[in-house]
Amino acid sequence: MIEFDDFLDNDEDVERLREKPDLDTTLNALRSNVDGSADATLFYGLAGLTMADASRAEPVWNGLPAEVRRKLLRHLVDISESNFELDYRSLGTLALGDEDAEVRATAIDLLWDDDTLELMNRLIDLAQWDESIQVRATAIEALGRFILLGELGDLPEIETIRAQDAAVNLLTNLDEDVDVRRRALEAIANCGHEIVNEAIDEAYTSDDPRMQASALYAMGRTCDNRWDEIVLREIDHIDPAIRYEAARASGELEIEEAVPHLARLVQGHDREIKEVAIWSLGEIGGSYALKILGALADEAEQDDDDLLEAIEEALGNASLAGRDFDFDLDD
Repeated sequence: MIEFDDFLDNDEDVERLREKPDLDTTLNALRSNVDGSADATLFYGLAGLTMADASRAEPVWNGLPAEVRRKLLRHLVDISESNFELDYRSLGTLALGDEDAEVRATAIDLLWDDDTLELMNRLIDLAQWDESIQVRATAIEALGRFILLGELGDLPEIETIRAQDAAVNLLTNLDEDVDVRRRALEAIANCGHEIVNEAIDEAYTSDDPRMQASALYAMGRTCDNRWDEIVLREIDHIDPAIRYEAARASGELEIEEAVPHLARLVQGHDREIKEVAIWSLGEIGGSYALKILGALADEAEQDDDDLLEAIEEALGNASLAGRDFDFDLDD
């Protein structure tokens, strides 16, 4: 992931961050952008736009080549995930109506921290009616967080039922693309809908490894230990996507027996699987997990800040878990 500081090339950039660029300065920088690169003026000036600002920015934004819009939005997604003070909701909302499908999909990612009902309703429309498979899949995936918020009581039930219905309709539509259906399964697994367990079974027993991977993801989201045996069986699967989802599900389900499997995965060369195995060890906790994570911290390259941060966070979670499982370290 690109970090916020990666764009601060010199002291001049740092100085410019002390005061937000005015809109004219920001739009001039946007207008002259020819390669989708980002600097302090853009990533700071495009944050916190008002509705009036966004209206002024719209013709400038639409006048940029599609590839520039795509690249710039991807930069802003990365930056927003590493610096929570930068709010790109106005630009993201504007980009949801972009003529380019990839821009629309990336705009959904940019709005990852927007939990308003306005966005939920927009995502429902995109998930059901957008002409792009990529946009429909990304929209229904994003709706999963609204379904979870409804399940937790943080959004009105009557509103989130609409998101649940959209996910169920897409999941059960056999004419829909599999990438949309699998994301719909992942989304609906965030609640106790009556369809969930049957849908997981059906996806897991399908012949499509993509649906199988999503079934494992959904198993973890249910927090139901009925799936433990399947997750343990798949955690060493030859398919990296299935192996990854099983590793993650083992952490969400806090499967004690998964710890020896995760111990092997953290020694592998697949970075994504390594990181999710570290996370799961932290979720499961116990003395064995703590020993694994401690040894991994000692072995890690000291300049690998991301990995060290992941290990440190997992160690903290494992300590808080307070469980003590009896495993043989030589297993």
